[in-house]
Amino acid sequence: MFTIPLSKTLFKSEKNSLISSTDFQVSTFTYQSGVEAIEIQNSQGHLIVLPFMGQMIWDAEFLNIDLCMKNMFREPKPAKTIIETYGCFAFHAGMISMGCPTPLDTHPLHGEMPCASMDQAWLEVDSDSITLKGTYEYVMGFGDHYLATPSVSLKKDSSLFDINMSVKNLASVPMPLQYMCHINCAYFADALMTQTIPDNGITLRESIPAHVKPTEQWKAYNDELKVSSPIHTLNKPEMYDPEIVYFMDNLSQYGDTASFQMDIGEHLLLTEFSTAEFNSATRWILYNGDQQVAAYALPATCRPEGFLTAKEKGTLLYLQPNEERHFSVRTGICHK
Repeated sequence: MFTIPLSKTLFKSEKNSLISSTDFQVSTFTYQSGVEAIEIQNSQGHLIVLPFMGQMIWDAEFLNIDLCMKNMFREPKPAKTIIETYGCFAFHAGMISMGCPTPLDTHPLHGEMPCASMDQAWLEVDSDSITLKGTYEYVMGFGDHYLATPSVSLKKDSSLFDINMSVKNLASVPMPLQYMCHINCAYFADALMTQTIPDNGITLRESIPAHVKPTEQWKAYNDELKVSSPIHTLNKPEMYDPEIVYFMDNLSQYGDTASFQMDIGEHLLLTEFSTAEFNSATRWILYNGDQQVAAYALPATCRPEGFLTAKEKGTLLYLQPNEERHFSVRTGICHK
């Protein structure tokens, strides 16, 4: 294996080829907005990742299928909060706080990590895979101090890839931890969603966050969902605006690994993770003229209801001084 450090001088408006081989093409470029990006391409498709901006995955296309939600952004925008550039395939939500803040919360939507200004970024290259890594040190006077190390890894000839996160508490006191691997998958009409979680382990969100503006039609449909099985088939797009959200808790009771699939005809979308790392998952469905998303599996440490709610419910994790936790998600698409 060899390592290629990434500096911002490598990123220009024109594409710059870093690696060209039989198995991979890796290029750097800068969007018109000034945001740096790196494209990692293999025989099955490509990822576009923002190495210095939270290491979010802006785009993912494999087997000639765009996996990213429909959104209003032509390109990523320089931003401090995710709501200012909500167009990516995946981002890291957390790490101190995560989810939709309540009126009493003081954190932004999904916390400080999604658009974090990364301190370092580099490529790790071996014979059959390429991994993009980075580090972000969060430190606040009289507050928390941690080191986050996200990465994304793509193997040759594969249409699946791994999204990873490690976080270490550098402070001398315990650190609260909320984390979600927020995968914004595309909406596919009539897709069938299945999982290793039974229907009675999938709970409809009944609270209404501030950003949700319910209509009478939506309220009536939501009332129906409260007493019915969870949505399995995406066949009522007119009912998914505002969003429909499901929670899945205590996933470890169903096995060591949670597996979620979305059947879209000739292909399966897949998301898998360890329930020892992520003991919760969320499903987010939204369909309107501006945004269309079927985030069939968002792995997390707890529900995305904000810091104070997690603290009140006892689902907020804590890292002891010098303690480190690792998270890994395999996702993508494959032939049936």
